[in-house]
Amino acid sequence: MTVLCALCATGTLDAAPELPRHIHPEAQGLQDEDSVHVSLVTFYPGSEPHNIWGHSEIRVTQGPVDLYFNYGVFDFQAPAFMWRFMLGKTDYLCQPVPRAYATLGMEERRMVEQELNLPQDKAIMVRDFLWNNAQPENRTYRYKFLSDNCSTRPRDIIEMAAGEGLQYPAMEDTAVTYRDILAHYCRNYAWERFGIDLVLGWDVDTVLDQRATMFIPMILMDAVAGATITSGSETVPLVKATTVPIDKSTEGNVRPPTPWYISPLTVALLVLALTLLITCRDWRRRDVSRWFDTILFTIGGLAGCILFFLVFFSTHEATSPNINIVWLHPLLLLLAVLPWFKKTRGAARWLHALNALVVALLMLAWPWQPQVGNIAFFPLMTALVTRSLTNVLLGGQTTRGPTSSKH
Repeated sequence: MTVLCALCATGTLDAAPELPRHIHPEAQGLQDEDSVHVSLVTFYPGSEPHNIWGHSEIRVTQGPVDLYFNYGVFDFQAPAFMWRFMLGKTDYLCQPVPRAYATLGMEERRMVEQELNLPQDKAIMVRDFLWNNAQPENRTYRYKFLSDNCSTRPRDIIEMAAGEGLQYPAMEDTAVTYRDILAHYCRNYAWERFGIDLVLGWDVDTVLDQRATMFIPMILMDAVAGATITSGSETVPLVKATTVPIDKSTEGNVRPPTPWYISPLTVALLVLALTLLITCRDWRRRDVSRWFDTILFTIGGLAGCILFFLVFFSTHEATSPNINIVWLHPLLLLLAVLPWFKKTRGAARWLHALNALVVALLMLAWPWQPQVGNIAFFPLMTALVTRSLTNVLLGGQTTRGPTSSKH
């Protein structure tokens, strides 16, 4: 579930306090000459799992009023928060944050501000929309990590203000998917990428249009940087001015790459190597090491329970359909238990035969199915097939265990 936590926590992680209504610019007695300025603010990736995707906010200034509207806030104290999170029913908030607190906890992350070239009537419209959206009765929305997050909300507001005259720069011809983009930002984090490849199904492998790619703040920032607005016969850049209030690395404040010796692929290869060693030992002794199978299939079955829940019960985006449910599923728990009892060994052998056949066919057919897999999956699938075949071929000769007897 750490993976979903990372995907679902792209903004501030604590619920911010409510701001009184009287700080609305119209309540400050500001004059017409105190014009409204609207900016897109982008924070580059941080070093923690919850902020490796970056973060977007909209800044609105008018005279002494200076607020950052943050769509990445949630209330961890909300009733049944974790259960609702598991179900995919995570509610986020729009919170206006004063300038003094806008960069709290983000001092080591590059910050880019793009002031938008909006007419005053459009800037005022954005100001009023955001303020109304931040009120207690309106501020909650159902967060979706791919299609409705702290980046897509500012994108939608900018498009609303710019109208049909908004034109983004031409997108590169290279086809890109959600998984490609997520993998790019997880390039230093092998286990996060492994988890994403495990829990997200083939919906994240469809080719995206330009607008859909803007679920990542830095991609939205680049699109806005090259966008134009056409009004009548005049075309102007969408961005009036760009500043860098926090001038840190353009790569973001990211951790070093995961060392190869603790990467998912290395761990998977070690599991496979141990599986082959145990299997060779079993064949020499004509005996099945049920203790090893219990450990292996219990771990696989527990992972399968998580996938089963995400596929059939959760409303999280892109967790269903997921081809990984074919090789990791709750029935593996039966293979961890049934061989220990003499009366159920026959059923266990049939289940092992079915498991070996299905997983082997999946591995052979993988290049022709729509979902991209992590390379570390294949040693693990091989280990499962190897142990199932061992149980099919040697299971009837098993003589060890608490229910066996020797004469």
